[in-house]
Amino acid sequence: MGKEDGDMNLPLIKVTSPSFSKNPLLQKELTSRPFRVVLNSEGHRLEGSTLASYLADAEGAIIGLEKVDEDLLGKCPGLRAIAKYGVGLDNIDAEACRRRQIFIGWTAGVNRRSVAEVTLGHLLGLAHNVYPTLQLLKQGKWNKEGGIQLSEKTVGVVGLGNIGKELVEMLRPFGCRVLGNDILDLKEYAAKAGVVLASKEEIFRMADFVTLHIPLTTETHHLINAQSLKLFRPEAFLINTSRGSVVDQAALKEALRTGKLQGAALDVYEHEPPTDLEFLRLPNLVCTPHISGNSFEAVLAMGRSAIAHLDSFFQTQAAGPRRSS
Repeated sequence: MGKEDGDMNLPLIKVTSPSFSKNPLLQKELTSRPFRVVLNSEGHRLEGSTLASYLADAEGAIIGLEKVDEDLLGKCPGLRAIAKYGVGLDNIDAEACRRRQIFIGWTAGVNRRSVAEVTLGHLLGLAHNVYPTLQLLKQGKWNKEGGIQLSEKTVGVVGLGNIGKELVEMLRPFGCRVLGNDILDLKEYAAKAGVVLASKEEIFRMADFVTLHIPLTTETHHLINAQSLKLFRPEAFLINTSRGSVVDQAALKEALRTGKLQGAALDVYEHEPPTDLEFLRLPNLVCTPHISGNSFEAVLAMGRSAIAHLDSFFQTQAAGPRRSS
């Protein structure tokens, strides 16, 4: 998986993410640094023993969505720094890294514009019935049912972090009533942004559109489940561009299949890539392959952020003792 080049005294950096590894600009920028670099250029999904074997001799790693836990770290004795390619640290055991004195480099919200734009696209597409009529037209069927306008509808934003706030700004020209929820006290922000703070249950009951922008934690796992879906209005739509496991996919499938929910758009899934084709083929489900944070600009921003964190760490540590693997 890639080639290791350079002075053996330089830190060995391994990249797990295929999209980083295949990006020529990021390749050039990383390999121009004083590192030995190995890229996942074949594009394999790395997990479990394969991931452990790949990272076994690495001193630094650029990690995408791969799971980094205590078991993996125990098999990577020379690992000194992890740079996150992307946002969210739910796949990295931060406490295990702290115990082992492994640096984690991470920049919050680095791809927020890209994710917010895709979310807005899904909101508009669901509202105006774009996706079902598109598919029918490809089958030679002429259906002019144009759905509803997004303007002046009630949009519930669950999670008012970087992406949620970016979406709130994008919704401003549409005159939507925005209901917001976050674990932090955001009264001051909400007052300035014109957001009505509400509980999750209130959002589920009242919103025409519910969009999720939350990290995956023990509290948010399956936040959308059979019970919470009962609170939704049957005319409502659900959008998830955050983490797949905040939605119970089986429960959502049943709600869409039985008409208890009008429609949904997912960019993330409990298991990726998803394999339930019956679910993916539901006519009222819009499904995209985890593209929301992967615009050209976002990929560069995420990659450059990861490189910068490794630069900073190894420059700072250059004069210190090297750990032996």
